[in-house]
Amino acid sequence: MSVNAISNNNVTATVASTVGVPKEVKDKEAKTTKDSKDTAVVYEKSSSDTKKTYTQDTNLIAKLKADAEQRTSQFKNLVEQLLTKQNKTFQTATDFFQALQRGEIEVDAATKAQAQEDVSEDGYWGVKQTSERILDFAKALTGGDPSKIDEMKAAFEKGFKAAEKLWGGELPEISQKTYDAVMKGFEEWKNPSTEDTDAAQ
Repeated sequence: MSVNAISNNNVTATVASTVGVPKEVKDKEAKTTKDSKDTAVVYEKSSSDTKKTYTQDTNLIAKLKADAEQRTSQFKNLVEQLLTKQNKTFQTATDFFQALQRGEIEVDAATKAQAQEDVSEDGYWGVKQTSERILDFAKALTGGDPSKIDEMKAAFEKGFKAAEKLWGGELPEISQKTYDAVMKGFEEWKNPSTEDTDAAQ
């Protein structure tokens, strides 16, 4: 077979394929062929080729530090206020009961019962509820983040010492028991038992 025969066959095939095809279709095919020839692959340099640099956001760091210091200070103040109030209530109740025993004060049964209830083990100013309020506040301030426990413990200890200073010496036994209950609560929060973990899940 000669080269001319192959060329003639191609021309014949091209002519045959366009015979009877409407002009609009031919124009569209011609335009598509032209567009595809005009469009070439373009190389664009990837952004990953450049090395990204990281810088500290000093404004955000300063804001977060100030926020942490404010929360720690809030917690210390809360501890100081709670323990001072607990001690005043305890002292009032103690003085009250001593005065009652000496016959210096007469009081109705309802008032006496309320005073006893307030400083009882389960009373509002008792060890259990006061320590729970302190721990709840610490968890609320930190969002429950265990990595902040040591910071909260330090703030609690500062608040306890400030309450002692206001009191003028060692706090009463009820406050010492509250201190122990709070420290135990911090330890349980830091190292939860498997039962606590299962209950949380």
